[in-house]
Amino acid sequence: MKRSNRSTDEQHKCLILELDHNWRIKERINLSNQLQNNSTLIANITLDDLLKNSPFKLLKKDLIQGIPVSNLKLDLKDSESGCTYEFLLAGIPKLGPKGEFRGAVIILKDLKPGNIPSELLLDNVADGVFSVDRNWRITFFNPSAERMTGWKKEEVLGRPCYEILRSNICGKNCILFKSVKSGRRVSGKKIFMKNKEGIEIPVNISAAPIFDCQGNVLGGVETFRDITQDLQRDLILDNITDGVFTIDRSGRITSFNKAAERITGYSAKEAIGKKCHEIFQSSLCGVQCALTQSIDTGRPNVRTPVFIQHKNGHIIPIRIATSPLLDHNGNILGGVETFQDQSLKFQQDIIVDSIADGVFTVDKDWRITSFNRAAEKITGHKAKEAIGKHCAEIFKSSICGPDCILARSIGQRTPILNKAITIERADGAKIPVSISASPLLDADGNLIGGVETFRDISAITALRKTITQKYIFSDIISKSPRMQKIFEILPDIAQSESNVLILGESGTGKELIARAIHNFSPRKKGPFVAVNCGAIPDTLLESELFGYKKGAFTDAKQDRPGRFAAAEKGTIFLDEIGDISMTLQVKLLRVLQEKTFEPLGSSRSIKADVRVLAATNKDLAELVKEGKFREDLFYRLNVVKIVLPPLRERLEDIPLLVDHFIKKLNLEKAKDIQGISDAALNLLMRYDYPGNIRELENIIEYAFILCRGQFIEPEHLPEPFAPENAKIIGRTPFSSGPKTLEEIEKEAIIAALERNNWKKMATCKELGISKDTLRRKIKRYGLKRE
Repeated sequence: MKRSNRSTDEQHKCLILELDHNWRIKERINLSNQLQNNSTLIANITLDDLLKNSPFKLLKKDLIQGIPVSNLKLDLKDSESGCTYEFLLAGIPKLGPKGEFRGAVIILKDLKPGNIPSELLLDNVADGVFSVDRNWRITFFNPSAERMTGWKKEEVLGRPCYEILRSNICGKNCILFKSVKSGRRVSGKKIFMKNKEGIEIPVNISAAPIFDCQGNVLGGVETFRDITQDLQRDLILDNITDGVFTIDRSGRITSFNKAAERITGYSAKEAIGKKCHEIFQSSLCGVQCALTQSIDTGRPNVRTPVFIQHKNGHIIPIRIATSPLLDHNGNILGGVETFQDQSLKFQQDIIVDSIADGVFTVDKDWRITSFNRAAEKITGHKAKEAIGKHCAEIFKSSICGPDCILARSIGQRTPILNKAITIERADGAKIPVSISASPLLDADGNLIGGVETFRDISAITALRKTITQKYIFSDIISKSPRMQKIFEILPDIAQSESNVLILGESGTGKELIARAIHNFSPRKKGPFVAVNCGAIPDTLLESELFGYKKGAFTDAKQDRPGRFAAAEKGTIFLDEIGDISMTLQVKLLRVLQEKTFEPLGSSRSIKADVRVLAATNKDLAELVKEGKFREDLFYRLNVVKIVLPPLRERLEDIPLLVDHFIKKLNLEKAKDIQGISDAALNLLMRYDYPGNIRELENIIEYAFILCRGQFIEPEHLPEPFAPENAKIIGRTPFSSGPKTLEEIEKEAIIAALERNNWKKMATCKELGISKDTLRRKIKRYGLKRE
């Protein structure tokens, strides 16, 4: 080493070298001070000079391990003078976020006995650094220590370190205490210390004793690094339910979170440092490795299913996502992989795919998230086609929209069971299914979607239709022998052009019979016009039936065709024909005889190509005797006579009718009532039904309002059927002997008025008559509320 010829004001007494991780000099700083004999020597020291020296080799070894070094004695010989000079050597390691060696700061200083070199030049070190004497009093406190702790240098110098840096190991467990007492360095300990405000800070500390030139311990030095972000990162990773691990460019594992430990059975200590394929032994290890591909391409690889081997040898299905691991400059350092244990889902998928019923789930946006094999078979849609789509796009059911059962189930957070609907297959065919729906909740009870099961009931529906079809004619349901005889002759009656008179009590289905005749007749493509003659005042009935010409009366502003004109080439049904006046009977007779009619205010006859069907709940033959109904009109109407039995004479039809009304109301009310209990049906079978089928339908509709379960029970039936009244049901006026139609009608109206608390509109609705007709009946029979 040669001396420099520089002037004395350029000579130096201290040298600082900043080195990178490859021990190359990044920066050299010479600090001038008062001249010493060896100052020229310091100014010309090279890194090669130091690397040859044994003390520097020791310093290098400690720094690589992350251990700071101070007061290391170093002898350097001046080649010109042959003199050996003593220096003090110190070094501070520079560590990365994970504690890896990133470089160092080396300090070389003239040896002055009793001087502690850690006060020299540590102001630029990112880690906190402080030193203590043998009495644990702080002798040095760098700016980074000030920043991290909140204490100023002036506040702490001369005070015991345990008063300032209050950590969870102060006392006998103090790392600095152990280092000074043992004379050995201690590194890489994680502790919590409190700052000036009392807030605990996680730090990584290293400690070393400080020696004088003779090897006596003068005190100690400690470095500490704030690892809050590292700790937060570790806490986050360890609280993630997915396994997470990272590798470097050589494929060795550098981190391994707790979920990864739980899923694989390996501890982080066992995994870190090993090649990832040694731990996972997956079905993709090798050239197909997704993590290697991410590192090589610089692109993520999302949600790949693989199998790995657990530490105990079991095979585990997992789903992985991989991504390259980049530094701040975008350089690839390695890779990161997350993985989910799919064992439970794998088992559930096997079970669900073994179920005969279709099963699918949706998220809160109604998008399908799973679709089992039975669902594929029933709907004709593949799972890959269905998943991700809105359920309405796949099922196109009869209740998609506001009446959606799954939506109701999710909205009410309660299961809904066994609802019969129709869905559309992929090929466009509509099939009946029975569905059940339930909300889908996570482990914390939060709503995350819904699940629905559905069963193909085509075979059941076909069988049910086969069984009941023989009891159905058009829309009329009955297995009564008397009704079956009517069903047998109806097609023949329908094919003729003869007038038909339909007799029966209110609510027995006279209009249904009339519609059936029309639908099976050659006129079925023409209109069917129904007129309730009892609901229209006599003064208006003529113009209603035959129409009127402009100016026929005060309010006749323009021509208006009547019901007969509306029924041209079709059928007109005149209900309650027994209620029309004698004057109108004459005009109706002309239509039946001559097939013509004259609108009110017109002198020109109009041809009428209309078939006439009439109905009444009165005995027209008796009215003829009393002179209240024209005999010739009676015979014109009574070409074909159909007499409908009341419901009390066809009780065997009640179960069929109840089942029909329940299905009808389920659709109308969007409910899912499965049927009626035996006890409730028994009560209905013992009742006499003055209102006939219409009254039975009203009873079931009333029960629908109260029924909250799957079956109608006695308590859901209206008052006459209440359990306390069950014993008297059956002792209605009908059971006391034969009565005339007028008596039956009177009693039926009284019963309906009582059931509806004498509310006339409700009574009219139940009996299917107009308010005017009810008023006339009340007056006719002298009915009064008791």
